[in-house]
Amino acid sequence: MADSSPQAPARACDHVLALLKECLLRSDCVLKRNELPSTCLKEHFEELPLECKLLRNAHYECKRGLLDMRLRFRGNNLSNNLPLQDRHEVDAPDKS
Repeated sequence: MADSSPQAPARACDHVLALLKECLLRSDCVLKRNELPSTCLKEHFEELPLECKLLRNAHYECKRGLLDMRLRFRGNNLSNNLPLQDRHEVDAPDKS
């Protein structure tokens, strides 16, 4: 049982990391240029799709939330992060 407690905080952001990996693997940087996903993040970040940029930010905020002691009271609320909200806004038809 002692083995699961040190690993528990690291697993908190795994779902966002998995989404980021999938997004990077679908990007033109990886598919057309045959670059590594890590290279795309470091050297070609501006050319990545908006979804990948938002997922990278969400992953950063999630990891930061694990270290922020103030969030122990508020919780690391990843459900309110921008990428999930933006997907709904992009998928929704324009009302104009």
